[in-house]
Amino acid sequence: MKFKHFSHKLTSLLVWIWTIAITGVAWADVPKEKGWGMPTDASLDGHRVDWLINITNVFITILFVIMVIWIVWAVLAHNEKHTADYDHGDSKHHVMVALSISAFIFLVVDGNLFYNAAKDLTQAFWNFEKAEAAANHVKIEVQGRQWIWEARYEGPDGKFNTQDDAVTTNDIRVPVNAPIIIQVTSPDVIHAISFPNFRVKVDAVPGSVNQLWLQATKTGQFEISCGQHCGQAHYKMAGRLTVMEEADFKEWVAQKSRDSKQIYDENAQAANWGWTWRKY
Repeated sequence: MKFKHFSHKLTSLLVWIWTIAITGVAWADVPKEKGWGMPTDASLDGHRVDWLINITNVFITILFVIMVIWIVWAVLAHNEKHTADYDHGDSKHHVMVALSISAFIFLVVDGNLFYNAAKDLTQAFWNFEKAEAAANHVKIEVQGRQWIWEARYEGPDGKFNTQDDAVTTNDIRVPVNAPIIIQVTSPDVIHAISFPNFRVKVDAVPGSVNQLWLQATKTGQFEISCGQHCGQAHYKMAGRLTVMEEADFKEWVAQKSRDSKQIYDENAQAANWGWTWRKY
């Protein structure tokens, strides 16, 4: 009995070690980030999000320090030698003090965040007119489904869902310093395509088409993830965004277009999932 119990424990230990080892191998292919904090910002407008997060942390730190000082003062000043004063705290003076402090915090902290967030959305993240106005902008259709990301680029005919489209799976490639407009949908459940290094994400909702845009400022490979729990294999929805030089990107997408044209089957409904590009 003792040997059997020991055997079970040894087996469990070996399984645990094997799981950790396999997980380590799986993680080895993920681009490593250096230092502490958020993922590397490789985008034109990602600094806007970083600033909001950083200034929020500053406000939180200031409020935390104030509260700690206040609590320490209360402990030291109102000890057993201090005579307690019973007060309901509903006098006009107390109400005005509480309202004034709350209003000050709300205006300085929340007001600042609301104003700058609204400005950033208008000037950058929702400014699709600016992205479309650039001569070198790229349009991509993405379908998120259980449990992969499928991407579609228009071919030489300038139309989507035709035989010369460049189609990829979990592999999105874009040129550096060019606005990339991505429209997203899903055929099954709600997903959310997320680009952590570009500080943007958008839901992929069945029956509707959402969009985002980003612009890379440096070449390299970056993570694509799903920001909504979409089922038991949610963790598998990991893709890769590769930022390339413009000449390399044009050569790549042209080759993918030729490859797709050779295997195109107009009767393969599951493969022909694209749509006419939406105008917003």
